[in-house]
Amino acid sequence: MIVVAGEALIDLVVTADGQRAVPGGSPANVAVTLARLDQPVRLLARLGTDEYGRQLAEHLSANRVDLGWAVRAEQPTSVAVATLNAAGQASYEFRLDGTADWQWTPQELPELAGSTATALHTGSLALALAPGARVLEDLLARERRRDGRTVSIDVNLRPSIVTDRAAEQARVRRQVGLAHLVKASDEDLAWLHPDRTVPDVMAEWREAGVCCAVVTRGADGAWLLAPDGSMHQEPAVPTTVVDTVGAGDAFTGGLLAALADLDALGDRPVDRLAALTVEQWATVLRQAALVAALTCARRGADPPSRAEVAALLGA
Repeated sequence: MIVVAGEALIDLVVTADGQRAVPGGSPANVAVTLARLDQPVRLLARLGTDEYGRQLAEHLSANRVDLGWAVRAEQPTSVAVATLNAAGQASYEFRLDGTADWQWTPQELPELAGSTATALHTGSLALALAPGARVLEDLLARERRRDGRTVSIDVNLRPSIVTDRAAEQARVRRQVGLAHLVKASDEDLAWLHPDRTVPDVMAEWREAGVCCAVVTRGADGAWLLAPDGSMHQEPAVPTTVVDTVGAGDAFTGGLLAALADLDALGDRPVDRLAALTVEQWATVLRQAALVAALTCARRGADPPSRAEVAALLGA
């Protein structure tokens, strides 16, 4: 089982034809992607009891995401207003003041020791917004010390919300040092470190204790810094883009699912990841890219099923 921790919010998608409210939030999208790829997944989230919160709970349950550790919160649901440009790329405006996702207390977190969890994944705003970010960071630190499961982070920055670059540099540097696996986009790193190259940043993460790092580059594919320190590139899967909503989250879910299929998640995480061959890493990245491409070819954060991915990988 993979545990995903973080926000589940409503994307209010605005187009020329009007607006629609759809379930979203980076960690929630990752959880749905994993479930559709037939990976047992449990979402550690704070869900509001308002109508949007009920919509989220119904969506997650319908997609076979286990909500056994979800907290039903009295605060309202967070909303992200997503506006699409002519190319289908989304820009976001967030309504987050006093909402449910960021109010974690230590007492609300489960004890992962003794559970069947092979990995803990989080990221995005859940690791950036107080007061809950520190609570989740403490959870990451505890799990990294135990060495009993893989710790994964998707950096997924939101500069329109958290605007202090120096503070974000310090936060990301501190948090990636708690992870075995880190994923980011080239856009994340261009904002975070405008004066540095992507390989330089990935190398710094490795020195901080990250076992492997993946940086997505949109239509240019992805870079992997493997556990042995070697750098690899994987091309993107060509697709007709409808929109990019949830594409990065789909890539992350596809990445984790492919690693789970290879038994590369679990106890002794560094050893498991280091045991993968170059060919296996290429397969992992190819699956993640395909899952993202199929999501881009659909409207909204609508990741594919395992059968859809298998059919195209076979072809």
